[in-house]
Amino acid sequence: MIESVPETGSTNADLADRLRAGEFVSEGAWVIADRQTAGKGRLGRTWFDGHGNFMGSTVVRPGSGDPPPASLALLCGLALHEVVSPLIPSRPAAVLKWPNDLMIGPAKLAGILLERVGEAVIVGIGVNLAKAPQIDGRATVSLASFGLPPDRDHFAAALARQVELELECWRSFGLDNLIRRWLAAAHPIGTPLAVGEPGEVPLEGQFAGLTADGALQLRLADGSARVIHAGEVRLAEDK
Repeated sequence: MIESVPETGSTNADLADRLRAGEFVSEGAWVIADRQTAGKGRLGRTWFDGHGNFMGSTVVRPGSGDPPPASLALLCGLALHEVVSPLIPSRPAAVLKWPNDLMIGPAKLAGILLERVGEAVIVGIGVNLAKAPQIDGRATVSLASFGLPPDRDHFAAALARQVELELECWRSFGLDNLIRRWLAAAHPIGTPLAVGEPGEVPLEGQFAGLTADGALQLRLADGSARVIHAGEVRLAEDK
């Protein structure tokens, strides 16, 4: 169920167009591209499409009894962590950063973008397998920094299997189980964070875990807690 294309504008947009045209795209179907000419990340940022990297999207169809669809970012982050961790040394370890990034040390390795189209959710994932982009003010890293990068197609197959497994757990055991596992793979409680969109004065505090519905808890300097449901989150040393 993995369709590979040599070039496209955006794998997310491809799936969105199909869904909006009335085509039924089954859950678990993936589109991956060798190259994206209009790939986007959060806030419309251009996503680097270095050859050999993973750029792909899939469809999830949440049901009435499933956890909130927004938690799919946590689910896919955990799937990425499970697939990537065996490919790098134990130190520095890959860690999750709320809500949708996989980091190695202070550098970003992978990102996730969710888009709702009707009753379906499109999950777009980009992973720096072979090359890391140069981004002003941001540290990035690729798996090639730790040895021979994995074959893109083998990586895609492993990730698709892991996402399928995580969806089964999500539906069977609920959000509490997902959050416990996500926290075990995330940066430690107490990690300094800065929250705020570009151009805003960031709200600074320490990571204090997640709420029961998967929102970020930020401990401020005065000891109070702030719940963050959306926003740009950076490691404070990477702000």
